[in-house]
Amino acid sequence: MINFTQGGTFDLRKVPDTKLLADVRTIFIQGEKLVGVYQTVRDQVVFTNKRIITIDVEGLTGVRKDLFILPYPKIQYFGVRTPGLIELIPDAELTLYFANGMETKLEFKGSSDVLEIARSISGYML
Repeated sequence: MINFTQGGTFDLRKVPDTKLLADVRTIFIQGEKLVGVYQTVRDQVVFTNKRIITIDVEGLTGVRKDLFILPYPKIQYFGVRTPGLIELIPDAELTLYFANGMETKLEFKGSSDVLEIARSISGYML
């Protein structure tokens, strides 16, 4: 389950933009552009130029979904760890810190655009 209130770490893998769940595009606002789609087995974390959207796919059929929205301006500060040089499976981390003291760490497996994500967040924080 992906939920920002639980402060978990997730093993996310980049997937093609075409894998974006249809429910997500329906809530895009004018001028919102996709930065990257990352997925666990069924759940997704979607980064746009305006916010982070998590999709928790529930049940056996996957019909029911919980969507959580996190606008970038709610982030107090964040940290990025890029992959190491010698790692067999490169991974990167993005740790988000919020004004209310909550912390969420996202772990990305394989290739990721974590620096592009950081740029999007910075653009709305600065």
